[in-house]
Amino acid sequence: MATDLNNLRAIARACTRVENRSPGHEQLLKELFPQSGRAFTLGITGAPGAGKSSLTSALVSALRARELRVAVIAVDPTSPFTGGALLGDRIRMQAHHADPGVFIRSMATRGALGGLAPATHDLALVLDAAGFDWILIETVGVGQDEVDIARLAHLTAVVLAPGMGDSVQAIKAGILEIADLFVINKADLPGAAQLETDLSDWGKPVLQTIATTADGIEALFQKTIELRHALPPDRAIDHWAFRLRRMYAERQQLRLDSGAVLAAARRVAGREADPYTIIEEWLKA
Repeated sequence: MATDLNNLRAIARACTRVENRSPGHEQLLKELFPQSGRAFTLGITGAPGAGKSSLTSALVSALRARELRVAVIAVDPTSPFTGGALLGDRIRMQAHHADPGVFIRSMATRGALGGLAPATHDLALVLDAAGFDWILIETVGVGQDEVDIARLAHLTAVVLAPGMGDSVQAIKAGILEIADLFVINKADLPGAAQLETDLSDWGKPVLQTIATTADGIEALFQKTIELRHALPPDRAIDHWAFRLRRMYAERQQLRLDSGAVLAAARRVAGREADPYTIIEEWLKA
């Protein structure tokens, strides 16, 4: 059942199998799990328009310059017609497609809250087992639902840009709390210094970058390494507690018979039964 993950095509097939929840995908993950646990995962999130894709691409270049293998999971909005990712592989990362040391995978949120598709952590496991040194997870950037990334990645970078009202927007959305570090991208624009002052109150490292020219990318890499070495040992336990709950909830949903759900919905809509009793019955079953 195990898949040979020695080439990018095999990795892509394994990712498709896992993302589509094809028959046998759980057995595949079980066999790959002992080979995982070595990759470092960095979440990149923040407001739309802040330049997350450009920053991710620049960081990939910096990592490849050190001969590190890099995988990118780009979580995109879901097409309401096909259920697939609307943006596809990010245009700004096309320069890396010919590099055998880089693997880029776009996946759709499929309506998942938290900014991450349900299978994102499983894809990260596949890429970890495939031997990638770094896994970058770039999320949709929709604001208040981005917090899942903080429970999947080892570290989370929240990206903002001057002149976008990012500080106010992010505070309202509640994503500042999940940051391990802040990245002010497009730092050549007016307002970068004020934004840095606003963010400094949160007590997290604040770095300025210009992703299109790679300015500040080396400092971002070095700070990420510093924070990686300072991670508390129990953080992995907290992350796995979250993932186990999500995995259990997903498995329970998959077990629900669609016909039974529709029948129950008719009963509730007709006020023949209350939804709380229905849920209790399902839990007992």
